[in-house]
Amino acid sequence: MSTATIRVAVIGCGRIAGHHCRSIAAVPGAELAAVCDLVADKARAYGEEFAVPWYTDYRAMLAADPAIDTVAVVTPSGMHHEHGVEMIDRWGKHVIMEKPTFMRPEQLIDAFARADARGTRIFPVFQNRYNRAVVRVRRAIQDGELGDIRIMSVRTRWCRPQRYYDLAPWRGTFSHDGGALTNQGIHHVDLLRHLGGEVRRVNATMRTLGAEIEVEDTVVATFTYGNDSVGNLEVTTAARPDDFEASLSIVGAKGLAQIGGIAVNELQVFTPDPAACADHSEDFSDCVYGNGHEKMYGDIVADLEGRAPYPVTRDDALASVRLLHAFYRSDEAGDWVAVDDPAQSTRLGRPNDAISDLYRTPA
Repeated sequence: MSTATIRVAVIGCGRIAGHHCRSIAAVPGAELAAVCDLVADKARAYGEEFAVPWYTDYRAMLAADPAIDTVAVVTPSGMHHEHGVEMIDRWGKHVIMEKPTFMRPEQLIDAFARADARGTRIFPVFQNRYNRAVVRVRRAIQDGELGDIRIMSVRTRWCRPQRYYDLAPWRGTFSHDGGALTNQGIHHVDLLRHLGGEVRRVNATMRTLGAEIEVEDTVVATFTYGNDSVGNLEVTTAARPDDFEASLSIVGAKGLAQIGGIAVNELQVFTPDPAACADHSEDFSDCVYGNGHEKMYGDIVADLEGRAPYPVTRDDALASVRLLHAFYRSDEAGDWVAVDDPAQSTRLGRPNDAISDLYRTPA
């Protein structure tokens, strides 16, 4: 009989699902109980690799193993709310929600309210917060080593050619994917807040330059914080022929910090202590997702055991999703917008039942 604190089932067996499975297997107190995907070959592959039952119907999976208490939702982003609230309402499960948590702020508010009513938990995934370089720079900001932030800069130059978007109908859509900022840039959007504090206003311009898709593959933006510090953001998946960098730099009153590498995994410049760069960098060449998921599952176990609260709160996740929407609202308005305006993007996360039907398990 299992003695694990959490028995996790993974629904959605795309590439990152394997990283979830490996992370769950590596964490004391966590156990991978089952995997599920509508495509049998995908579910079978992970089921056989990790020696767990596999299913093509998550309802059958949860009925067969009621001891599953937690579900990692790794389905297309536009399905997160629908799948998540069913796990909560019908099955009473805790939910681990891959980025961007939910496509719309209203969905996040609704899902957390449902979880409160059922006594379950939602754990948003922002694994780059665990990167050694990010942890060190955040500590430097909190301890005053860098001084007051003056400029925050993000630059993501990745490659997603047409064949990437052609892999599945949900890719490259506003309803289920979002563009370069929602899919690839969401971690940087989150880090703007995690490191710099709350963004006050944004001014963004979006373009589609490298693929035939409805969403943006390029965005350039400026923004301001409440303390008059400023920032700029450049995110593109139109770089060719490969991924080049995902970096974030901070100009402070006392020094400079630059986090770079393929996925903000290298502390490249740190003027308060240059020797810290080597100790706070990680090699992500084998996996661009890095090591954060494993640490995240450790925090989930600690939360459910009552030892320490999960570090990403409801309000924290909501603020990152609202900031994400502010960039889209600015592009839609062609002007500066206030992040705390409750308005939402008219495009991002809009309903599309024709696509949703492709990812719904038949009743």
